[in-house]
Amino acid sequence: MTSQPLSAAVQSPAGIMESLGALQDLDDLPTAEHVALFTTLHNSLTAALSSIDDV
Repeated sequence: MTSQPLSAAVQSPAGIMESLGALQDLDDLPTAEHVALFTTLHNSLTAALSSIDDV
């Protein structure tokens, strides 16, 4: 998987870019560990996106 950086012009709430950074290590993980990484990423993104409007 080739990761392409998001544009610097993209404004994101705190935590989103940090969460997406975890995907850079995906190629180095055994396939069996991908689900755990995706679950952690999903939880981090849900928390970050929910904090945008204090939902």
